[in-house]
Amino acid sequence: MYKFSKLFIKNALFALTFIIAFGVIAFSLLTLYIDKQTKAHKQTIQTISQQFASNENSIEEIAAKLAAILTASTDYQTLIIKNNATELFSFQSKQTPLLNIILTKQKTVSAGKLNLQVQYKLGFTGIIHFLIQLFIGVMVLAIIFVFISAQLNYKLQSIIFGIISKQISNELAKINDADFITQENDNKQLFEIPALQKGIAEIRTMMTEQFKNTSNLEIEAHVDSLTGIENRNRFVQFYEKQIVQESPVKFGVLLITRCSELQTINQVHGYNSGDNYIIKVADIIKSALITRPTGKLFRLNSSDFATILPNEQLKSAEQYASELTLKFNDYQQINELDSIAFTGLVYFDKSKPLGELLALADTGVSVAQTQKPNSWYSQTDINILTDNSANFGSQNWRQEIDSVLEGGRINLLVQPIQPSGRNTRVYGEILARFLNANNDMLPTATFIAMAEKLDKIVQVDRLIIETAIKVITSKNMLDSSYGINLSARSINDEHFMIWLERKLLREPGIAPRLVFEISELGLQQNIKTAKRLVDMLHRVGSRVTVERFGVGLTSFKFFRDLTPDFIKMDSSYTRDIDDDKNNQYFLRLMVDLAHRLGINVLAESVETQEEKHTLEKLFIDGCQGYYVGKPTQL
Repeated sequence: MYKFSKLFIKNALFALTFIIAFGVIAFSLLTLYIDKQTKAHKQTIQTISQQFASNENSIEEIAAKLAAILTASTDYQTLIIKNNATELFSFQSKQTPLLNIILTKQKTVSAGKLNLQVQYKLGFTGIIHFLIQLFIGVMVLAIIFVFISAQLNYKLQSIIFGIISKQISNELAKINDADFITQENDNKQLFEIPALQKGIAEIRTMMTEQFKNTSNLEIEAHVDSLTGIENRNRFVQFYEKQIVQESPVKFGVLLITRCSELQTINQVHGYNSGDNYIIKVADIIKSALITRPTGKLFRLNSSDFATILPNEQLKSAEQYASELTLKFNDYQQINELDSIAFTGLVYFDKSKPLGELLALADTGVSVAQTQKPNSWYSQTDINILTDNSANFGSQNWRQEIDSVLEGGRINLLVQPIQPSGRNTRVYGEILARFLNANNDMLPTATFIAMAEKLDKIVQVDRLIIETAIKVITSKNMLDSSYGINLSARSINDEHFMIWLERKLLREPGIAPRLVFEISELGLQQNIKTAKRLVDMLHRVGSRVTVERFGVGLTSFKFFRDLTPDFIKMDSSYTRDIDDDKNNQYFLRLMVDLAHRLGINVLAESVETQEEKHTLEKLFIDGCQGYYVGKPTQL
């Protein structure tokens, strides 16, 4: 069935062909007519000239009378009468159609014994105006005809296809509804088309046989019984058929959303509550997908949902993930849960195997779990799958983390922070890298994320601190200061606080050289505990940095009471700072307030000279990033 636009274009092409043919014929006939009249007029001039052959008047008077007779009886564009080289009469029409000028040719006629030459171009203004108006009228009528014809054809084919569609639907409905054959008018055919009836009968026979055998199996094999959405089998089929093979889907984003509280709800409230929780999460994802009708949702296993956003860029998918976070936050507040779900995102194209994508998205989920509740994370680093960690899932990580802790397989790097002034005291941040039994480096972000998830992060923090102190002592590197990250879980662990205080008291020469970095969100979780930690670290001579500052927008009254030594601005404020006037204004305000409280301000993720120069103009006390200095072995 043609759309109205196609019918209109089709009819317009026919009308255009007609108009062109009409114009060509009219132009040809007009040309022939003009040539004939021009030639015939030559005889007329000669006949009139002969009447003046015996006239005794002067040549000028004869020319004037001849011109008067000619102009009175004929329409001219130009008329010139000459006697040898002398011009006796000249006439030129002021309004001559362009078409007349193009088609007519100038002719010269000798007036016999009078020794006069008559040059003329005939005018056909009336005829040409008539033809132009006729041509315009034909065009207008053709346009009206095109529109009316297209509209009538569209309605007619809509009616015909509607009748045929209804007939096919009625016939095929008998396959799904056994009682349909008893309904009224069942045997009446809406269109008596033998070929159509035969085709429908054949389709009905085949579909009836297959439908009964496959309908129940299809539901069981490809639809999740709890949520009613398609399951992992359908997900694999969709990816292989709709993405890997030739299809309109050229690229997109895969999202894995993991329900974080399922196990807790099942243990505390029972499996019925756990099922309701899963159903609610599925409904939230469905509601978020309303604005993305091409998106596909699948349930991979008991706690994981997969969403495919075909032909969407990563930035657009991140907006969708942010919408999910807001909806999960609302659900979390209503039900007073610790979290609802975390999401990992990964961009794909036809070259990406499904297993690799799932591993990357799963890693993104693990990283998201280290951030705020219900967060998402875009896994853009595909190199994490090139080592032996590619096959690690949650079930393997506990054994691997325990192996790292027991063997102390940790490699420490240090990334310098460059001071902006000579009198500013800063430090180098210690970065930990973890090794498996083969001394292959494990993905750090995933390792930390899984340590958080498996409640091993406190032991990991202890290993990093012990190893750092050991290296600094053995290599006698007490001339510089070093920053060590503490997780939110550790600063809220009473046993860890006691261990850290005793450890630093036993190392009075090293403690003043250590700066402990704690995230702003980690401090906000328990302000009372955070203040105890800062006071303890100051008491043993160490210093404190609040990192990722600006994400939670904590009030400066809190920092006045907490008294950290440094704040490190989140990278979202420093990245492309040279082009972002809003961030420049905000950062200058933060620096001014921090300096009034005696706090130094640092910037991380400084990647270009322009960023560093802009930050220095804003009186930042120190810069950290690959442009300033890459991590090196401690």
